[in-house]
Amino acid sequence: MAERKLGLPSAIATGVGLIVATSCLMSLGQGTSALGTGFIIAMILACAINILTALSMAELNALMPNLTGGLAQYTLAGMGPFVTILTMVGGYLVCQMIAGSVESAMFGNAIISVFSTNIPASAFSIGMLIVLIITNLHGVDIFAKVQNVVAYVLIGSLMIMGFIGASGLSSHPMVSQPANLATSSSDILGYLGLAFFLFIGCEFVIPIAKNVKNERRNVPLGMVLSLVIILVMQILVVVGMTKYVPYAQLGKSAAPHILYGHALLGMLGSYWMILVSALAVISTVNSAINAFSFMCAGMAKINLLPTFFLKTNKHGSYYIGVLLIGILEICANLFGLSESSSLTFMISVAIVFWMVSYIVSDINVIIFRFRLPKAPRTFKVPGGILLPIISAIGTTMMIWNIDGNPATRNLIFAIDGLIFVLLAIYSVIWCKVRFKRPLFKPLEISEVMAMEHPLYLVAHRQKQQKEEE
Repeated sequence: MAERKLGLPSAIATGVGLIVATSCLMSLGQGTSALGTGFIIAMILACAINILTALSMAELNALMPNLTGGLAQYTLAGMGPFVTILTMVGGYLVCQMIAGSVESAMFGNAIISVFSTNIPASAFSIGMLIVLIITNLHGVDIFAKVQNVVAYVLIGSLMIMGFIGASGLSSHPMVSQPANLATSSSDILGYLGLAFFLFIGCEFVIPIAKNVKNERRNVPLGMVLSLVIILVMQILVVVGMTKYVPYAQLGKSAAPHILYGHALLGMLGSYWMILVSALAVISTVNSAINAFSFMCAGMAKINLLPTFFLKTNKHGSYYIGVLLIGILEICANLFGLSESSSLTFMISVAIVFWMVSYIVSDINVIIFRFRLPKAPRTFKVPGGILLPIISAIGTTMMIWNIDGNPATRNLIFAIDGLIFVLLAIYSVIWCKVRFKRPLFKPLEISEVMAMEHPLYLVAHRQKQQKEEE
């Protein structure tokens, strides 16, 4: 029987489902409290840059289709093993750990913001993490079948709530405050990094590309439309927040979406928002744990991480990856991650890594345009290398403006710099001792694509052993 192909709506659903998360709503509240409707300009700029990156990802997939590792394989063929390890371990594995920790903290914050309890928010967060760790250890993704449904319920609810607030249809009183708090372009630039976090993740449409009808059109179009849909939803919510929630309360809240729902519809709004956000948090964290274990296994498969990440338990779960990210996220929540200021800071630390990986993707496109100008591609970024260059420059600008406070920005850079140094040391040692390839020598695309075969790693090690003998 022929495999059923997915249409454009499924590609959009995947992009939306992976981008929308309650940590994004946290960022939305923080940006609105600081700039009011001025934050919309930062959102539009960040969305535009993410669209350019999505186009770069689509071209890389068109050049090297059907690769489970995605960016790992593209970078291995484009820039060599050192940069691959640095960007994949930092850009995705570390970032997934931080993002998952923030999401689980948001779960606890949402619970205590509505229900009166003496139990700390971190207890709910850790309890949920334990349940999801056990679930993943049993190899059962109980949320997989409702993943897109949950995402659409969340974004549909936010569309409705945003429209009610933006149009002033709520029967609750509006607040008296200026709509726009941005007084200069520097104010907006200072929140570009936070706005970037609202749109990351659309590239995860790439793994389903081989199952999408008219892949050349629907994969890049699905990613772009998912970003635009989310931008429209978020603009509505920002306008609604400026009308119904005092900025001071919005900036201090660790669950601004719950605060907004209550301001519009009272307790009904609170219950509505806590229901959809709780489902989204559970779904997102569950996916993060599952994706982390598979990313680690995928990196181990191409000999860029230790092979113990390939070990499975009797349920077929990559249990070492599951336990590693689960324990790290529990520890993060034990150390007071529930405060809104801590959450925003953690988000900023994480997205620097993600931004670097996006810049590397743009550079890969430029490299392959010069190295393999005539190689067949079912999709090419229009305008030659101009758009990838603009995307890389724009993302670099967002990194530089990761926070409007110079002291906070320097602290973020210091933490990220330390992590990058540690990852660089690991990369050098691993490339010299285990991978045994030059640090910056790209592998041939044919060899990288051959790594998908399960026997590749076995054959590669046998070859190394013979050379040593």
